[in-house]
Amino acid sequence: MNNLEQFLYSTKNTHEDDYVIWMAFPGIYSFSLSSLGYLWMFKTLDEIEGISIERICSDTVKTRNRKENVKLFGFSFSFDLDFLTIFSMLEKYEIPLKAEDRGDEYPLIFAGGPVVTANPMPYNSFFDFFIIGDGEDVNIQVAKICKDNKEKSKDEILRLLNNVEGVYVPKFCSTPVKKLTKRLSECIYTPILSEKAFFKNTFILELARGCSNRCGFCLASYLNLPLRFMPYEETLKVIDLGLSKTNKIALLGAQISAHPHFSDICNYIYNKIQAGEKIEMSVSSLRVDAITPDVVKTLVAAGQKNSTLAIEAGSDRLRKVINKNLDEEQIFRAVNIARENGLKGLKFYGMIGLPTETEDDIQALIVLGKKLKDLHKGFDISFGFSSFVPKPHTPFQWCGRENTKSLEEKAAFLKKELHKLGITTNVSSVKWDYWQAVLSRGDENLNNFVLDVYKKGGKLGAFKSAAKENNINTDEYAYQHYSFDKKLPWDFIEMKPGKEFLIKENQRLLAL
Repeated sequence: MNNLEQFLYSTKNTHEDDYVIWMAFPGIYSFSLSSLGYLWMFKTLDEIEGISIERICSDTVKTRNRKENVKLFGFSFSFDLDFLTIFSMLEKYEIPLKAEDRGDEYPLIFAGGPVVTANPMPYNSFFDFFIIGDGEDVNIQVAKICKDNKEKSKDEILRLLNNVEGVYVPKFCSTPVKKLTKRLSECIYTPILSEKAFFKNTFILELARGCSNRCGFCLASYLNLPLRFMPYEETLKVIDLGLSKTNKIALLGAQISAHPHFSDICNYIYNKIQAGEKIEMSVSSLRVDAITPDVVKTLVAAGQKNSTLAIEAGSDRLRKVINKNLDEEQIFRAVNIARENGLKGLKFYGMIGLPTETEDDIQALIVLGKKLKDLHKGFDISFGFSSFVPKPHTPFQWCGRENTKSLEEKAAFLKKELHKLGITTNVSSVKWDYWQAVLSRGDENLNNFVLDVYKKGGKLGAFKSAAKENNINTDEYAYQHYSFDKKLPWDFIEMKPGKEFLIKENQRLLAL
């Protein structure tokens, strides 16, 4: 425990005979302190009697518990390339990477998070089990089963876990695994504040989970359905808790501005600022069609100078195809409101290589940029782009990527043309996005591939070399358009609204 950390819940005393868990974050300590999901998982387990849980990060030097005493070792797996750090951390503690090489003398190794909830198959030989879906309740159930049966063998414990909804045990699973969805009756918030956090002393609270927009490419939308909001009165109580400890708060959620009381929440904070409280507030992003003067004035009063708007595509046609039902008039209205109420700039997020995209759609981005720049001289307009990556459990999971050369040409064209307009433009690495697509649609044949990628250093060249040595045609994962009757690696995970709905959505959207 760091003396610069401020706990917002009651910690308990630990004892020598407690069941020891390491909860690992595959990144540095300062980043872990700004990861809401990771910290909340830690809190829920830290409150269980008879458990001694410790946070472990990639830069952890000294641990409170000896490695030999650790019985359960869990990893947060939020980004596709996290496997590189996870493998590094296992090796740091001299733990064999593959589950088959770990006897009863080693801890049970598990992972949870969006990557493995969507598709654990490229990694299923490295973990004893996975948490599929919202982890708050399942983690508690898993920890208690492991603690209460600590004298049993690994296989005996894994057989017990195999019967828990929301748990996937590769060694024993023979039936579909149901993704669990938690009803948000409590507000998830930062349980530990620290000056060492990447977002220093910032109190983050989850206002909403899921997204009703259901963009055809968006894993966050479909992975977290249905859209759920924090109860209004509970939210105000948690805001007050946070403001009693710090003056920095952040509202988190894919669709926070759709909260039925979002304006009321903003006004609650705005009135505190007007009454003399010095509050710094930020939001994850805003919906273009939900920007109001009340919302913007609160952000400005709380010190925010810029915000991000996701428009995804340049033309109304392509936005309809991806289910982003947003027209140009709404975009211009949002910019007007933002500027008139004090924001200094906006960053527009888009995507290239979307299914059915044409040259006209790329040109539409240039035209949109020019109109915005002409209408709002002196207002900071910037763009950010990534390239389309097919994600499991979305309507576009059957759609292959455009080839890398073509996407790189589009990226270079956009940067050049928008630069001429005086618009700063950032584009994610098309080559890295390619490998993200390979991992996203991967199956168990990639197990040795990802292991070799790690052993070769994890750079772009390592991916190419590992694919060649393992005789894997990665283009089949990234570029291939799949038929609806193809058995997909992640089909064994049961999610709502289900595969038949996704097929109908795919057909509906691509016909527009």
